[in-house]
Amino acid sequence: MLIVHVYVSVKPEAVEAFRSASAENARNSLREPGVARFDVLQEEDNPTRFVLVEAYRTPEAPAEHKATEHYAKWRDTVADMMAEPRKSIKYSNVAPGDEGW
Repeated sequence: MLIVHVYVSVKPEAVEAFRSASAENARNSLREPGVARFDVLQEEDNPTRFVLVEAYRTPEAPAEHKATEHYAKWRDTVADMMAEPRKSIKYSNVAPGDEGW
């Protein structure tokens, strides 16, 4: 299980559009066989900050996700909404185990 946290800072005027585009991407991503979880989180104290939490079942799944039409649409749609380049950090699942969700 590979978990990726993607940190995004959005321009204030683009928050609602980013939420909408990201929610659509998350719904479509959850239909992918290699995606176990795909959450879009918005910071309560600073609503321009988001974290995407992506959990993949296989090492190949992130590349397969990035090859989908819905990811390309999201990437292109939100590119100008970001206040700074997004940052991602990859994690390995330690508990409850490697069996997945």
